[in-house]
Amino acid sequence: MIYLLLSHEFNKRMIIDFSLNENEKVFSITSIFPSANWMEREVFDMYGIDFQDHPDLRRILTDYEFEGYPLRKDFPITGHKEVRYSEEKKKVIYEPVKLEQDYRNFDYNSPWQGTEYIKEIKKNNE
Repeated sequence: MIYLLLSHEFNKRMIIDFSLNENEKVFSITSIFPSANWMEREVFDMYGIDFQDHPDLRRILTDYEFEGYPLRKDFPITGHKEVRYSEEKKKVIYEPVKLEQDYRNFDYNSPWQGTEYIKEIKKNNE
């Protein structure tokens, strides 16, 4: 984790860099720098880093029921749930992912070897 601090009064910068373990908590600096409140909430929401003694540590960029932390390397790129806003319910809802298109089956063959459906067409025409 890296803190970048700037003093406008003295035109000085300070960089604090340290490593964290998986579930280690970091002391909040909001008592010293009140403006760190928003950024610590964003770091919690995106990376899952827990700040001890933070006055209001809750999600700020994602939905409150969102599972996981999007900017972590272990966050899945695709999932089994779809998030959307429902006009009827007037809130964000989670639904199973629906693939609407029929052509979502890929054969993953090399384009130099040809695709399966082209091979089937050629076989039927012979």
